[in-house]
Amino acid sequence: MCYNKNMFKRICKITFISHGATVYSQEGIINDKLNYPKLNEFGEEETEKVCEYLKKREVAYDKIYSSPNTCCTQTAQIIAKLFKQKYTTIDLTSRNHGVWQGKSYLEVFKEYNSKALTETPENGEALKDFNKRVSKFINTLIKENKGNRIIVVTTPEVIQAALAKTLELTPENQHKLLIKTGSLTQISYFEGWSSVIYSNFNFS
Repeated sequence: MCYNKNMFKRICKITFISHGATVYSQEGIINDKLNYPKLNEFGEEETEKVCEYLKKREVAYDKIYSSPNTCCTQTAQIIAKLFKQKYTTIDLTSRNHGVWQGKSYLEVFKEYNSKALTETPENGEALKDFNKRVSKFINTLIKENKGNRIIVVTTPEVIQAALAKTLELTPENQHKLLIKTGSLTQISYFEGWSSVIYSNFNFS
């Protein structure tokens, strides 16, 4: 088999960092609001542990980005302070859950069924459309950061979508990817393909 050497030339490496815990994440509440909730005490502790790990690695990052959710920007602010950098807020939002907003996952499963998360909630966003949106945004970040190592602080759902794209997972299997708060996932992007370096690395 003949390989093009450009296939193995890394374009960009992204370290996705899941925001620290909130009262909603700890209670399993579905949330796509941008301004609530904030990090709780445990979430701040998780973020500090992420910073300790990043400090020990002594790897430089060219840019730090954050989804607009308050819990993400709070997390990004702590990380940016470690690197003495500014972070850039980007329009990489979670899936719009429509009528499921504010419900617990258990409530949704009981009311709809175990496959509810692959279906489209009323007034919400289809999972396939969410995945396309995330993929398109990540492609834009990659083009803007050729040769760079970057950090993207975001929500677990966005990271699931990024992993599903790389691993070519079906929507039914996408939700089997556990992404905890305060965890790190790293993906290297090449010409026409990508590779997961590690996923859901955390300190609990």
